[in-house]
Amino acid sequence: MVLVSPSLLSADFGNLRNEVQKLEKSGADWLHLDVMDGHFVPNLTFGAPIIKTLRTASNLTFDTHLMVENPEKMIPWFADAGSDIITIHFEACNNPQQALRQIRGLGKKAGISIKPQTPASEIISLLDDADLVLVMTVNPGFGGQSFMSDQLEKIAALRHMIGTKNIYLEVDGGINPKTAELCRKAGADVLVAGSAVFKTSDYAANINALKTQGDLP
Repeated sequence: MVLVSPSLLSADFGNLRNEVQKLEKSGADWLHLDVMDGHFVPNLTFGAPIIKTLRTASNLTFDTHLMVENPEKMIPWFADAGSDIITIHFEACNNPQQALRQIRGLGKKAGISIKPQTPASEIISLLDDADLVLVMTVNPGFGGQSFMSDQLEKIAALRHMIGTKNIYLEVDGGINPKTAELCRKAGADVLVAGSAVFKTSDYAANINALKTQGDLP
């Protein structure tokens, strides 16, 4: 069964502490924290102080996705704030390998993310320094976008590249019960979902639907 990492981007920002606690009680495995800087992507969200405050409200794994330019200078901020996983973008780094090692050096799991236009082959050399690979199935920057089905081939290719390495394969963008099944069949083991989790007040049912809809044999 896949893990579900609800994206806080779709939560009620005026009630974040309660939202996080409700997600934990509803069976969320991780909490996905989209950090956007208005430069690498055309949107702004939240920073390390918000994450540090939320850390006191939850025992969930904090899955922090840095959609920022020059993430190297910010990595220590988010490590200190309580992130468990810190994912950087391949396209945002001058030296992705060094950034991944920086994250691990701070005692955190290191993730590498690629945009839809970036081939899977670009990150083969980074897999030994990564604990997670994140495939974007929408163009990063905004929630609620439609799933790009042409990324399924990339997910499957990465599953093959990862092989027996102890690396999570995460997918983010347009995830709902139908696309969740496609991603699981392609080899994903972590799904990031915003709208699909927060679409009704029954977060537990929404999370369960992502894990079990069209369950694989």
